[in-house]
Amino acid sequence: MMSKTENGASGIPLLEFSKKYDESQARCYFEKHGKGFGRRLSNWRETVMMRKSLKLAGNPKTVLDLPSGTGRFWEMLAEYPDREIYAADYSFDMLIRGLHMRPEHVTRRIRPFRCSAFSIPLGDGAVESVFCARLLHHIGEREDRLAMLKEMARVASQSVCVSLWIDGNYKARRRRKLEARRRKKRYQNRFVVERQVIEEGFRQAGLKPIGRIDFMKFYSMWSTYVLRKVF
Repeated sequence: MMSKTENGASGIPLLEFSKKYDESQARCYFEKHGKGFGRRLSNWRETVMMRKSLKLAGNPKTVLDLPSGTGRFWEMLAEYPDREIYAADYSFDMLIRGLHMRPEHVTRRIRPFRCSAFSIPLGDGAVESVFCARLLHHIGEREDRLAMLKEMARVASQSVCVSLWIDGNYKARRRRKLEARRRKKRYQNRFVVERQVIEEGFRQAGLKPIGRIDFMKFYSMWSTYVLRKVF
């Protein structure tokens, strides 16, 4: 079952999962990555992956973090003192939680705004790189992923870094077997994408893969792609 979409008054698609992040959910999201050894280890590894992806992208000086959530990667993004950091999320509550709880020396560097990944209120090539962690694995429809990727490519002047779940590993095979045994659900909001499918989507969006960083090769579904904008 693919993710349910609706059309808002503006004509921009509204994904069902994006509506759940109110103030209570924002607080839970802020706290969850620090709970337990496993999640702290996962958070550390993801931060390493995203730092490597930006290095491969040339350490861009202007970055859009979308969706930024509660600013989990802001401290890593702020490691470069001259980097301009734009932070956007569909949930204003998520942004507010991050701005209130992250270190002040980091948050003063952040330029926050609310938006949908389908319609980013920035001009063409406004930032050197778009940094997109933990979004595309929520998107089940190919046309929705493509629309988002095209919008990211429009806003970026050089590169896009995206993380998602891909196949070709132990966890993906296990998840597919579990899903096959489950009763069909009306709604699903996490998806494994075939590498061939997503890489073709990158090309259609005008983005060329120049590298991929795996969370744990052959085991984990998480991978981060570094994509160069094709002029």
